[in-house]
Amino acid sequence: MGEHPSPGPAVAACAEAERIEELEPEAEERRPAAPEDYDPGNTGYISTGKFRSLLESHSSKLDPHKREVLLALADSHADGQICYQDFVNLMSNKRSNSFRQAILQGNRRLCSKALLEEKGLNLSQRLIRHVAYETLPREIDRKWYYDSYTCCPPPWFMITVTVLEVAFFLYNGVSLDQFVLQVTHPRYLKNSLVYHPQLRAQAWRYLTYIFMHAGIEHLGLNVVLQLLVGVPLEMVHGATRIGLVYVAGVVAGSLAVSVADMTAPVVGSSGGVYALVSAHLANIVMNWSGMKCQFKLLRMAVALICMSMEFGRAVWLRFHPSAYPPCPHPSFVAHLGGVAVGITLGVVVLRNYEQRLQDQSLWWIFVAMYTVFVLFAVFWNIFAYTLLDLKLPPPP
Repeated sequence: MGEHPSPGPAVAACAEAERIEELEPEAEERRPAAPEDYDPGNTGYISTGKFRSLLESHSSKLDPHKREVLLALADSHADGQICYQDFVNLMSNKRSNSFRQAILQGNRRLCSKALLEEKGLNLSQRLIRHVAYETLPREIDRKWYYDSYTCCPPPWFMITVTVLEVAFFLYNGVSLDQFVLQVTHPRYLKNSLVYHPQLRAQAWRYLTYIFMHAGIEHLGLNVVLQLLVGVPLEMVHGATRIGLVYVAGVVAGSLAVSVADMTAPVVGSSGGVYALVSAHLANIVMNWSGMKCQFKLLRMAVALICMSMEFGRAVWLRFHPSAYPPCPHPSFVAHLGGVAVGITLGVVVLRNYEQRLQDQSLWWIFVAMYTVFVLFAVFWNIFAYTLLDLKLPPPP
């Protein structure tokens, strides 16, 4: 049997990171020790000189952009020492806020070319680079994403939701024999997915209403925005975070209607779509100089015009004479609920790529605000309709 070659630093650090994750919570607080060859005193720190020699000896085994980040880490420590935990965090994609600051400081001294100047990329590499420039404002994050993205798992959440919405719309269109302005059909509200104020005790309706749309004109814009904005965001931030923002916008939309437009039903995925698009646009504005997407001013204007037209259509439909009096047409307030989620929870998610949200004070503030709103809306639905003696339309 021949001797196996010693693993490179990336492999060793990733293995160390996996070992750390398996420890008990109290053990996770302890700083891992660096290898004895580089840290004889078992202090948890490596000298920058030894760290650079380690990089040079294994440079051929590292992705070039990740090597740049490691060099930036070395350059950022004027005291001549590097925390081994920072190295483990980098190799295991778990970067803390202090680590981000160290990398950004070191990156200012790097003179390497930007990711946009890379030549000879194949189609998939160009697509990943394009997504990075569409969604991330910092060059170091764009390089990190470009090197780390594997398309495993793919952006399944937004694609699955979109396919289900289209499937339910087609099924409903065939059943009603109507595809344009389906909402005007007398039997439209009989579907068990629609939120209806008389049936608000059926809790699933606060979420399943996204699979019902007012018509092909309503579905079309939502699908386009979900695919053009939602899929790239999910590729960068993952299904968990983007799904959280989307579902939070959906639930906030139906609860907002139950509080502010109490007699109206709700249909469509605009609450979730507006949460994602509002978060993305707000992130672009807040990081205007760093965002390098092409024609960003024109594209923002087009997005805002499309959103405004869709919102105007919803307002017009709400006050148009109903096809099933005394129940009005679906409400437009869900759009506003989605926007509120997008510019609060959504912005915090998009501004903290690869960062732990639980370390962000703003995250907990907005989570608390959202929780208070949900609890208020729940109690409102339980007591307010009776106390106000509101006359609701009969169930469909």
